[in-house]
Amino acid sequence: MKQETIALVQESWQDVSLISATAAALFYKNLFLADPSLRPLFSGDIATQGLRLMQMIGAAVNKLDDLPALVPILESLGKRHVGYGVEDRHYETVGAALLATLRQGLGEEFTPAVNAAWAEVYDVIANTMKSAANQQQAVEAS
Repeated sequence: MKQETIALVQESWQDVSLISATAAALFYKNLFLADPSLRPLFSGDIATQGLRLMQMIGAAVNKLDDLPALVPILESLGKRHVGYGVEDRHYETVGAALLATLRQGLGEEFTPAVNAAWAEVYDVIANTMKSAANQQQAVEAS
C-alpha cells in the first residue's frame, strides 16, 4: 500500500471520527438497505455495535503504517466472524455500505482519490479477513 493511500484514509478518518455515532448509524442504514437479510447477524443494541465498529475501523486505520501488526488482528477478526455467520459475499456489501457512509459523512471531502484510497484499504482488510475465515472453516471441516 502506498503512503499516499494510507495518508488519505487516515486524514479522512479523522473527520469521520468526529461524527462517529452518526457515521455508525448511516453505515447500518446503508448496510440493511443493501441487504436486509444481514440484520439478524447483528444482535444486541445497534448503537453499541456501531460504537464498536467505529473503534475497530479507527484502530485498523491507525495501524495501516504497521501492516505486520495489523494483519494478525484482522485475521483474528475474520476467524471470529465465521462464528457470527459472516460469509465471503457479505464483505462486498459491507464495503459498498462503508463507501456510501464515507461519501455521506465526508461530503465534498470524499474526492475520487479518497474513494479510491478507501476502496483499496477495504480490499486489503476484507481479503485478509476472508482468507483467515476460509482457513478457519477448513480447519473446522477437517
